[in-house]
Amino acid sequence: MPHHFLAYLYRLQYIERWSLMRKTTEENVAEHSFHTALLAHLLASISRYVFGNDVSPEEAATYALFHDATEVITGDIPTPVKHHNPDILSNFRQIETLAADRLLSTVPEPLRDVYRPLLGRKAVSPALAKLVKAADVLDAYLKCVSEMSAGNREFATARRQMEERLRGLDLPEVEWFLDRLAPSFEKTVDELSEDE
Repeated sequence: MPHHFLAYLYRLQYIERWSLMRKTTEENVAEHSFHTALLAHLLASISRYVFGNDVSPEEAATYALFHDATEVITGDIPTPVKHHNPDILSNFRQIETLAADRLLSTVPEPLRDVYRPLLGRKAVSPALAKLVKAADVLDAYLKCVSEMSAGNREFATARRQMEERLRGLDLPEVEWFLDRLAPSFEKTVDELSEDE
């Protein structure tokens, strides 16, 4: 019997993000997952090496890489739709659980225990889960910054909302990132080169 797990995951590149917004640059869920994994690794590294916390950057990156895998079945539901009311969000969480079960059923049996926690988002420590969530929101924030830097005011409200969500997480790792690394996203490639 064929196992379609990897073929499904490769299809994340066809799931568009920010579908309700006019964009200067398209983004898909595969790109977002990659960026979120980079950011989760970085936030966990900041947590470990700057703030002395016992977290694994590798584990954070792995969980982040799979954090939206179920969207290959559900699609990317825009945040304003998902969070419109508690009933919609609750129903969507149930759909995500069903999608995770369906996706897990496509994994070869000897590997299911490896991917179950990655697809179900349940077996991760609370501290690590918070960093991965921060990375997810941070990637959305950086997308807004990039769009606004390209002159697209369509993302002004989303940028403000993402920044408020980031600040609301009350994570020193995020504050450290926002102070030291985020400003570079507002620069052109020439401006980045001049600073070297």
